[in-house]
Amino acid sequence: MTSGILFQEFNGGLTLIASLKGIVQTKKPEGVIIEVSGVGYRVSVPLCSLADIPEPGENVFLHTYTHVREDALQLFGFLSEEERKVFTTVLGISGIGPKLGLAILSGMPALRFIEAVSSEDVELLSTIPGLGKKTASRLVLELKGKLPSLESDGAHGSKGHSVAEDAVSALVNLGYKKPTAEKAVDNAVRGGAAAIEDIIKEALKYLTDK
Repeated sequence: MTSGILFQEFNGGLTLIASLKGIVQTKKPEGVIIEVSGVGYRVSVPLCSLADIPEPGENVFLHTYTHVREDALQLFGFLSEEERKVFTTVLGISGIGPKLGLAILSGMPALRFIEAVSSEDVELLSTIPGLGKKTASRLVLELKGKLPSLESDGAHGSKGHSVAEDAVSALVNLGYKKPTAEKAVDNAVRGGAAAIEDIIKEALKYLTDK
C-alpha cells in the first residue's frame, strides 16, 4: 500500500483532508495515529470500529472528516464511506457536534443506527451514552430519509424485513451475545456481503478470528 492523503475542496476553496492511507503507529480508544510520508496524523475513530483497525505497523485506509475550529483542526476516521456519511449527516442536525456524532457511532454500529432511525426505535437510540430520549426522538424526526438506504445495498428483503436482523438472530441462536452479533454482521455487510448465508459466513469468520 502506497501512503498518501486525498484532499478535497470544501466551502469555496478550503482544502480539507478526505482520506488517509498509511501505517498505524498507535491504536488506543482515544484515537489512532497514522503515519503518512513521515508525518503522524492523530485520528479519532468510533469505538465500534477500533477492533477492525489494523495493529500498529500495518497499513490502513481511512475515510476522514476534517473538523475545523478557531483553535483546532480535528480528524475523524472511518473504515467505510457509509460510516462517514452517517457521521456527516448527523452533524447536520442542530445541536449535534463531532463529539456526540462520534459517540453515536461508538455506541452503535452504523448499520444498526440506520435501522434504528428507519424503524423509529427511540428506546434503542436512547441507550447510546450521551443521547437521551428527547435527542433520540429529534434524530428520528430529522434524519428520516437522509441516511444511506439499506434497501439499495441488499440489506433488506422484498418486504422490507432486514436480512441483517435475521443474521443477527441466527448468531444469537448460536450463543453469541446480541451486541457482538450486531458488530460482526455490520462488519460483514460493510465488506459487501448481501445474501443472508454470505453475511452469516463472513460474520462467523470475523468472530472466529477475534
